[in-house]
Amino acid sequence: MTTPNTPSTPPTPRVPPARGRRRAPSRMERAAGRAAALQRPRVLLALLLLLALTCVMLLDGYLRAEVGGDQRVRTGASASEVPDDVLDGGPILSFPGGQATTVSVPDKTIVLTFDDGPDPTWTPQVLEILEKYDVPGTFFLVGSMVSRHPGIVRDMVEQGNEVGVHTFTHIDLSYQGQARVTREIEQTQLALAGAAGITTTLFRAPYSSQTDAIDNYSWPVYESLGEDGYTSVFIDTDSDDWKRPGVSKIVEWATPEDGEGASVLFHDAGGERSQTTEALPKYIEKMKAKGYTFTTVSGATAEQRPQQPGGSGGGLQAAHHQATGATLYEGKALIAAVAVAEWTVPALSAGLVIVGVAVMGRFAMMLVLARRHHRQRNRRRFGWGPPVTGPVSVIVPAYNEKECIEATLRSLARSTHPIEVIVVDDGSTDGTAELAESLGLPGVRVVRQANAGKPAALDNGVRHARYDIVVMMDGDTVFEPDTVRHLVQPFADPAVGAVAGNAKVGNRRTLIGAWQHIEYVMGFNLDRRMYDLLRCMPTIPGAIGAFRREAVLQVGGMSDDTLAEDTDITIALHRAGWRVVYEEHARAWTEAPGSLGQLWSQRYRWSYGTMQALWKHRRSLTDKGPSGRFGRVGMPLVVLFQVVTPVFAPLIDVFTVYSMVFVDFRAALLAWLAVLAVQLVCAAYAFRLDGEKYRYLLMMPLQQLAYRQMMYLVLIHSCVTALTGGRLRWQKLKRTGEVGTPAGTGG
Repeated sequence: MTTPNTPSTPPTPRVPPARGRRRAPSRMERAAGRAAALQRPRVLLALLLLLALTCVMLLDGYLRAEVGGDQRVRTGASASEVPDDVLDGGPILSFPGGQATTVSVPDKTIVLTFDDGPDPTWTPQVLEILEKYDVPGTFFLVGSMVSRHPGIVRDMVEQGNEVGVHTFTHIDLSYQGQARVTREIEQTQLALAGAAGITTTLFRAPYSSQTDAIDNYSWPVYESLGEDGYTSVFIDTDSDDWKRPGVSKIVEWATPEDGEGASVLFHDAGGERSQTTEALPKYIEKMKAKGYTFTTVSGATAEQRPQQPGGSGGGLQAAHHQATGATLYEGKALIAAVAVAEWTVPALSAGLVIVGVAVMGRFAMMLVLARRHHRQRNRRRFGWGPPVTGPVSVIVPAYNEKECIEATLRSLARSTHPIEVIVVDDGSTDGTAELAESLGLPGVRVVRQANAGKPAALDNGVRHARYDIVVMMDGDTVFEPDTVRHLVQPFADPAVGAVAGNAKVGNRRTLIGAWQHIEYVMGFNLDRRMYDLLRCMPTIPGAIGAFRREAVLQVGGMSDDTLAEDTDITIALHRAGWRVVYEEHARAWTEAPGSLGQLWSQRYRWSYGTMQALWKHRRSLTDKGPSGRFGRVGMPLVVLFQVVTPVFAPLIDVFTVYSMVFVDFRAALLAWLAVLAVQLVCAAYAFRLDGEKYRYLLMMPLQQLAYRQMMYLVLIHSCVTALTGGRLRWQKLKRTGEVGTPAGTGG
């Protein structure tokens, strides 16, 4: 160093606290305590939002698909435990007084039954046909479909049709435990209560047919439901309309023989039902011509209440009961929750498409522009102008940096470029200032100030700086000998007002450190190459950045309006017409947070501070000149890539899990691996440009599963804070001092 040591202002005498008395908390400690108290509700709100989204996705998945698929084993099942009079009896099974009893449909009578609805396309068409011919139907409804289409069920009941339970997820109950059976029935009853204000005593099991198909697996289910007052309904005649054999075949197969009465099966959902809706009028006309009448299940057992001819009327069917009390309100709550899910999931799906396009577009843009930046800056003839050899001022703001300050200052003492070092002690209580002075390093001044925060410390350093170029760094950062020399060369161009350096994670041997190392190389430095070429660099990193003193003073210094003073002043410099560039060869080794709590605190400050800075400079969107250029080029890119895309990026993971559980596990896994492969390619290229070792990329899959999820929560927390308001002061991270001067890059 060439700058002589300048004595600092004598420190204010400190009065030791009286023995036995607790030291009063400092201003910083009191502010940190208030900030922590303010943030707890916001963290809770962020977690609640994430929990709500998870619940909505689970509910939607449960409504649309059965976890693990339907497992049925029908082959060779014995019926030895089923009474013979049930196997040979009629299609309506009940258990009055605990005794199994079957009832047949009277001759010349048809009970039209429909399974698997309601369906928004086919069920309304079926209802229209039934109303036209003044014929009632009995619909066995799937609870998940009821909750998704409650209006159709309400119309169905008001029209005078009868409804029954067909389970909630259309699963075969024969091989399920009692708890699952109970849940399937109760959830369907709640859906009916919420949709139409009723419950029902009718039940039809999925995949059932005639009573002679009851076996030892399914019989206990019917017995159990019979004890609870349910009437199980089977069929005499199956139209087999689900096979789509043609209209004439459906009509033929649905016709009972020799004037017998029958419970006839059709489907109003579960697939393409155009043949059913075409065959149904022909079937009704045919059966009426044969002298048949149509009724409901309750009508067939002569238990329905009086109603208007034709099966329609204002009264309840005998199988229906008015839902009241908790059942009614829980049912309405279920319908409301499903309505939210029905709206949310498609909206999120659309958002996923947008996010996916944005993410892939960002990867492509980063790769193309980063390559161009690397080739441009490494050409032999490239230069900023005459070499910058004059001395510069290095400002080191410090608050309780006792563990790190010595390594920081000794790394600066080895600088190959002439510098003066100004350590601004921001009211440290651990002896940071005294330690810095005791080192006796030439060219180092210590300036003390009352605790006021990092922006104030930096401004104080700028005021004490002797030279026109000031380098700002953190108190836990270590420079290489050539770092300052590389960092200041772009100032040969008089249009350059600030230079961003290449921040490296020094404590990368831990798992958290390795994850942050990947993020720094890929996410931060690759981004800076892109922003540099587009001339809209949004942030000069606090760990390593250089500024023209004139430019800093022109924009009013380091503002404390936001938590991200580095982003704030960078945008301010753009708006003032200064150029901000990136110098990849100027490397600084910084100590990344060593615990999840410290990491959360740091990233929360970064993300929330970025939002504050963007909002503060929002008028640049409509400005003219350099300010308008940043507002219409840089601002949208920063909002898209640093706020919107990261906020909605969890959709990729959420829908991946959703698809794995409810849709197609293999396809979803392959899609996730494809996205990971793209990220690995980008990361590998970023590591190549920075001369880093590829072995750290082995941790990237785990980073995507754990570390990235935490970053999502941090960003959600920041968004919640932005929406609810709030301020935090400069937060101090706990340091270990384990980052030393590196022997070279790639370590």
